[in-house]
Amino acid sequence: MKIIFGGLPAVHQKAIKGAMEFLGYNAVPLPEPDNEALKIGKEYCNRGQCNPTYYTTGNLIKFFRQQGKADDCVVLTVGSCGPCRFGMYEMEYRKALKEAGFNVPVITFNQSEALNNEFEDHGIKINRDFVVSLIKSIVAGDLVNDIYYKIKPYEAVSGSTDEWRENAGEILYEFMRKGRGFEEALREIYRNLSEIEVNFLQPKPKVKIMGEFFAQTTEGDGNYRLAQWLIDEGAEPIVEPVTTWIDYILWEKERNIKERMFKDRFRFLKEMMIVRIFTYYVRYLYSKGRKILGNIPSPLKDQGLIEKYAKDYYNPGLTGGEGHMEVGKHIYMIKHKKAHMVISVKPFGCMPSTQSDGVQTKVVEDLGDTIFISVETSGDAEANFKSRIMMKLYEAKMKAFEEYESLKRKVGNIKVVYTMANKKLPERFVTTACNYLSTLHPL
Repeated sequence: MKIIFGGLPAVHQKAIKGAMEFLGYNAVPLPEPDNEALKIGKEYCNRGQCNPTYYTTGNLIKFFRQQGKADDCVVLTVGSCGPCRFGMYEMEYRKALKEAGFNVPVITFNQSEALNNEFEDHGIKINRDFVVSLIKSIVAGDLVNDIYYKIKPYEAVSGSTDEWRENAGEILYEFMRKGRGFEEALREIYRNLSEIEVNFLQPKPKVKIMGEFFAQTTEGDGNYRLAQWLIDEGAEPIVEPVTTWIDYILWEKERNIKERMFKDRFRFLKEMMIVRIFTYYVRYLYSKGRKILGNIPSPLKDQGLIEKYAKDYYNPGLTGGEGHMEVGKHIYMIKHKKAHMVISVKPFGCMPSTQSDGVQTKVVEDLGDTIFISVETSGDAEANFKSRIMMKLYEAKMKAFEEYESLKRKVGNIKVVYTMANKKLPERFVTTACNYLSTLHPL
C-alpha cells in the first residue's frame, strides 16, 4: 500500500519519505501543485474554498490520473478545526476524489492532538514514534531551506546553491531511510556547503514572507513562486520555518491547558508536562541542527516574545490560522532589524489572515520605520500581485543600498568573494558591521 502525502517544500518531503520508509511504510510525496491542479480543483470542489483547498485537491486528482490507478493507495493528511476552511479539507478531498472516479481512503490526524491520541487506520499507526519522525524530518528540511535562501541570492556560481539543496534532500532521504538520524545527515550537508562560493557584499533587501501557512510555504504556483521571484528581483527572501508552526501549536496547547487547570489540576499537570517535554524536544532539535550547520540558519523565534509584541494589537487567545503571530512576527522583524520589508501573503478570502491585516495599519503607524504590504493570491492576477510588491520592493532596495553605502564608508574595501567554509569575516568588518550584514550573515 502506498501512502500519498504532500503540502510541504520538496526537501521536507524527501526527508519525510525517508523517515516513513524507515518505519516500514511505502510513502510517495506529491509533486508541487501547479495551476493545472488549481483548475482541476475548482472543477471538483465546492465553491467558496480557498486556494490551498483547490491546489491540493486538484493535485491529488492530477496525480492519480497520471498513475492510472489508486487501488493500492491511501491519502494521509493533517486535520484541524476552528475558524478556518482548513478544517474542511479532508471533506473536499473525499468528495472530489470520489467524483473523479478514485475510491481512495483519506486518513487525517489532528495536528493539535497528535501528542495525546494514538490510533491505527488502514495499517498506518499514528503514534509518538510517527510524530517524532515527522518532527525530525521537518526540522531538517527547515534548516536546509533556511541556508538555501540565505545563500541563493549571493551565489557566485549560478545554480550551485540549487544543486547543493537537491543533493541535501537526497542525503536526508538516505539517512532517514536507514534510521541513521538527521544529525549525521546535517554534518555531511554542512561539509558540502563549503564548496559554494558566495558574495554577501551586495546591497540586497531582506524580505520577510509570512501569512497563511500554504501561501507562505509553497514554492510553486500557489504564491506565484514568490521566494524565487524575489531572488530574481534582487532581494533575499526570509521564509518562515515549518517548525515555527509546530512550536506555535505547542505554545497554544500549553495556554489552553493553563486556562482549564482549575477543573482537574492533576490531569492537566500531566498534559502540561507532556507538552513542555515535546516543546523542549522540538527546540532542542532545531538548536542542535543549527549548531551542526555552523549556526547559519536563524534561531526559532521566542513564542513568549511574539505574544508580548502582538498582545496590544491582537488577542493571543483568538485562534485560527497563525492567530497573533502575523502581527507579532511583523513587529519582531522590524524591532530587531531582521528585514527591510514584510509581505503578508494569503489566499483570497482567508479570514484569520484578514483579521490580522485589519490591525497591521496601526502596527505600521506605531512602528514608523517599516515597509509592509498585504497581498492575496487567487491563481490568476499574477501581474497585479507582483506589481503591488514591486512598488514597495523599490523602497526596500533603497533602504538596503543606503545601509550598504554607510557600511562601506566605515570599513573600506574588503575581499568580496569567499566560500561558506570561512568561519568569519575580517575582524574590522565584524566589529564595525551594521545590522544589515553583521547580524544577518553570521559565519
